[in-house]
Amino acid sequence: MVQALVEIDDNTNRVLSIVKAKYNLKDKGEAIELVVTRYIEEEDEPELRPEFIEKIEKIKKQKGIKVADFARRYNL
Repeated sequence: MVQALVEIDDNTNRVLSIVKAKYNLKDKGEAIELVVTRYIEEEDEPELRPEFIEKIEKIKKQKGIKVADFARRYNL
């Protein structure tokens, strides 16, 4: 386990205290772990819809365009 000394503002401190009390945690370190775990679950890459996967598979099967000089072709 890693130990860290962090500075947080008053509002963040209040929120961590509320999380600590609500979930009956031992300390604010556990509250931080809980908040970060929930964030990871929330923001983790969502499952792709089947329609989107089908669309991508169709695009992957399309024939590509060969370009000798990309910059010249697209005026870059």
